Amino acid sequence: MKKVVLWILILFIPIQFITVEVPKVVDRDGNLAIDAPESVISTLKRSCFDCHSDDRRYPWYSHIAPISWYVNSHIKRGLEIVNFSRWGEYSDKRKRNILERIPKAIVIRMPMPTYLWLHSDAKLSREDRDILKSWVLKKLEERLND
Repeated sequence: MKKVVLWILILFIPIQFITVEVPKVVDRDGNLAIDAPESVISTLKRSCFDCHSDDRRYPWYSHIAPISWYVNSHIKRGLEIVNFSRWGEYSDKRKRNILERIPKAIVIRMPMPTYLWLHSDAKLSREDRDILKSWVLKKLEERLND
């Protein structure tokens, strides 16, 4: 048993020095952020912003390898899909594409189950899903009328 613990330590300690590119939390012009009702913003902040905005909270475990590699790869991927802090920079076509994908994403896979293991408060309730879906439908309808 001592040998197993020793080998784990021998492997665990050096990997802490392997750095990964961490998406930086950037102060942005608030005018570029998503414009939505407070109920939508609060739901997005609680359930989506840690991976889909520049307004992230990095928990303690996100600084420990190999967990940090996993967390940061998911954040980078999430920001590639949508960054609600940069919403104002997106073209109308990209906004529409994102809006069309939100209802399916929140039903099937968002927030990610692995995220919910330690962030149970981020779980979307039926009411949260309805709030987001209603907002999405309203925004899509507005875009069709423009």
